[in-house]
Amino acid sequence: MTTTPSILVGVDGSLASLHALDWATALAKKCGASLTIACSYSLPTFAAASLDGGYAALDDSTIQEGARMVLSSAAERVTAHGVPVSAQIASGDPAGALVELSQGHNLVVVGTRGRSGFAERILGTVSSALPAHSACPVVVVPGRDLKEDEPLPAITPVNRIIVGVDGSDSAHGALHKAVHFAQLFDAELVAVTGVPVTSGSGILAWLPAAVDHEQVLKDIEGGLNTIIDAVEDENPGMTIRRIVLDGTGAELLTEFSQAADLLVVGSRGRGGFAGLLLGSTSQAVLHHSQCPVLIINKKADQAEPLDVSPAQNQQPE
Repeated sequence: MTTTPSILVGVDGSLASLHALDWATALAKKCGASLTIACSYSLPTFAAASLDGGYAALDDSTIQEGARMVLSSAAERVTAHGVPVSAQIASGDPAGALVELSQGHNLVVVGTRGRSGFAERILGTVSSALPAHSACPVVVVPGRDLKEDEPLPAITPVNRIIVGVDGSDSAHGALHKAVHFAQLFDAELVAVTGVPVTSGSGILAWLPAAVDHEQVLKDIEGGLNTIIDAVEDENPGMTIRRIVLDGTGAELLTEFSQAADLLVVGSRGRGGFAGLLLGSTSQAVLHHSQCPVLIINKKADQAEPLDVSPAQNQQPE
């Protein structure tokens, strides 16, 4: 018996979360998946201590009702596209709630900007909790330029996928997930390796000046070809473009995001992609990418992948 794939979406009523919801809805429609939309809330820690009204008036039931309204509106948005949807309210920190709810789902989708919860908590200093600890892959959909007085942009079809590869186990898992998504969308797949050779910083900064940097790049290109050749052999009929450039992973992925429809990265890497989702490099990619970013951690690498039936083999609308 086949289990229906399920996508979890964090919503908070903001434009960014609605845009992420639209992206997830289009994907769910393509895959024949169902959506679970979740809204998390928490009371201010000093609410109960207020003696003169103020936050004391915002009791648990009042905030729950606000969360229910957010979920009801989001559910109507999904139902309009014919996608099965269920809703869930969770109390506590949004990132922690989504990590817990991620078990039993195939994918989690969130936006980059939110209302008092998702943006700063999921993409702030403590934000790596969701991408690093989720039980399934996480997609972060950018929403930085959305305006209240303008309609949300249409969802862009996924025609080109960029994956960051650096030879690490994490990047290897990301590469295999990128292959799956490329097959899912019938999209072009491009593997990118970033090595800061001439920048004077990074993993090659210690090399003597006499070292042939061009040869270093060629050697790394040879290593990338070995990895990609093996993956292509495992997936007959698939061709993966390979690109090796001088630069850091954050710089290159951010630049490539302008010409990509989906970036795929691992949560821990080496070289140009070292520390993704753990420090400033990851924050740069997540905050500045022009397209959705799919993050794979070790646990997510073992999650059941989304699949698509022949009857639904069409690009998201």
